[in-house]
Amino acid sequence: MSTTQEHAEITQPAGAGPRHRSLRSDVWRQFRRHKGALTGLALMAIIVLLVLVGPYVWHGDGVTPDTVNANQTPSWEHPMGTDNIGRDVMARVFMGGRISLAVGVTAMIVSITLGTTIGVMAGFFRKLDGPLMRITDLFLALPVLPLLLVVMMFFRAPLAERLGQNAGIFVLVVGIIGATSWMTTARVVRGQVLSVKEKEFVLAANSIGTRKRNIVLRHILPNVLSPVMVAAALGVASAIITESALSFLGLGFPPDFPTWGRLLYDAKDYLPTNPWRVIWPGVMISLTVISVNFIGDGLRDALDPKLRSKTG
Repeated sequence: MSTTQEHAEITQPAGAGPRHRSLRSDVWRQFRRHKGALTGLALMAIIVLLVLVGPYVWHGDGVTPDTVNANQTPSWEHPMGTDNIGRDVMARVFMGGRISLAVGVTAMIVSITLGTTIGVMAGFFRKLDGPLMRITDLFLALPVLPLLLVVMMFFRAPLAERLGQNAGIFVLVVGIIGATSWMTTARVVRGQVLSVKEKEFVLAANSIGTRKRNIVLRHILPNVLSPVMVAAALGVASAIITESALSFLGLGFPPDFPTWGRLLYDAKDYLPTNPWRVIWPGVMISLTVISVNFIGDGLRDALDPKLRSKTG
């Protein structure tokens, strides 16, 4: 046997298994296999880059009226045309994208926080399971859109007076969307907690007298994050659609604080003469929702241990 072979046998013992792979690398490897998820991630990155950087790069004015150039069709100077008072539509689409994405992400955080908290409490504490699930069923039975309209009509003016027009509407829209979209997350998390709390490591932690709070934070929550992350991705799309529906009905943000839904509402009366004003914000809403849904599908597959074991 040669010296090189002897050295190889010494440095690498026989029967040594493959190198250990972390959970993060396994999830990313599975996520990359989902072509739709990668496409959605790239598309979402482009949209976020456009709405964040676009207003600083694009020279168009989306605020100051210019009636001389009102209702122009797309051109080199105004690629998306102008509105009925001459403001650049591309600049307003960038402005509206910032607000729509902010509403989507913030409402998702509110919804996921509520749903995860209620789901964990219902699944871990048996005495709270019945009352919390009945409250969840009650919210599921409520007609969401009529409820949103009623709340917006009653609380819009008081919050606008107290917090200011823009801040008040933002808090109201985010709060009502988050407060009416947590139920599915709560039910999914509850089911996961009921399964995880019967595992050996949780029973062992209980047997040695670990505090309930530490069991929840260190053992329960880390093991139910997979469905929470998927729900978070899909919650952004749902919040953007809900906000767009409210704004399209005229109960969302004011005209000087535009969102994609508000741009659709302002442009609907000019659809026969200037359809471009409707097309562009509609396209941005559609692309954002599609990309987020693709990302959610990819996360669901990547976080599924059965799929990772099959493709690993």
